[in-house]
Amino acid sequence: MVTVFGAGGAIANELVKELVRAEQPVRLVGRNPKAVAGVAETVTADLSDLSQTVAAVTDSTIVYLLVGLKYDAGVWWDLWPQIMQNTIEACKRAGAKLIFFDNVYMYGRVAGPMTETTPFNPCSKKGEIRARIATTLLQEMKTGGLTALIARSPDFYGPGAKTGIPNVLVLENLDKGKSAYWLSNDSVQHSLCFTPDAARSLVALAGNESAWNQTWHVLTAPHPPTGKEFIEMAAREFRVRPRYRVLGGPVIRVIGWFDKTIGETHEMLYQYDSEYLFDSAKFSKAFGIEPTSYAEGIGITSRGYMSASGRVAA
Repeated sequence: MVTVFGAGGAIANELVKELVRAEQPVRLVGRNPKAVAGVAETVTADLSDLSQTVAAVTDSTIVYLLVGLKYDAGVWWDLWPQIMQNTIEACKRAGAKLIFFDNVYMYGRVAGPMTETTPFNPCSKKGEIRARIATTLLQEMKTGGLTALIARSPDFYGPGAKTGIPNVLVLENLDKGKSAYWLSNDSVQHSLCFTPDAARSLVALAGNESAWNQTWHVLTAPHPPTGKEFIEMAAREFRVRPRYRVLGGPVIRVIGWFDKTIGETHEMLYQYDSEYLFDSAKFSKAFGIEPTSYAEGIGITSRGYMSASGRVAA
């Protein structure tokens, strides 16, 4: 049994499609999981509770930890360490392997490409939390207490990725005929992972014995566009003018008075004010899988929006 923690999330949704396609038995776990065609089981569980986590992992061979918590540093501080500890303990009891889908917050501001050997140097509260839980898992891997791996991703976008920043700020707005937004600086390159590529990466890693007990950067297209270029590519797909506004720190602070989720992005603006380059060459070399180009990924995602709204995509 393959167990997926994070039912309904952007990455979990794509991963489940891949697992079902591969005819693997899947148990989907979340606070309010919904039935999905081809999924063997859906289990309701609060992963901050050890007994519920242990029960959810029973009889699993591989567990994917893809949980997305409310975008709030306080919530993360309270829940993420407990969720990581509970998941590790549950996997140990079940004899299951663990794949943790991580982000890049623990790297902090990086000059040049981020690689698997980039040191942890967080410059945000959320980065400190991610460094803490990643270090916890790395220690388990180092001591041999658990067979696991970390699959790390930059910001993501893709079909149905409702929490992806490019989806929220750019694609949804252009689909509705509104102006798009970008954060901080639209003239620097910003790497983005296409969610189906992340799912393909996770399945490939799980199926390769030599991949375990390592950190991997998931498949991400090189030579990323600037914010301006991303918006222009998306606008062409929607056949609208590339109207947009860049949101700087002061504006984010003001909006944050009324929308706490937006306010929580303020400490992460360092990722947008200079180049944000993510290197997945290690994965590409090991697996020989080509990433989806930005043009193709934006096209697929845009057509998904147009189809959902009843418009005919060109």
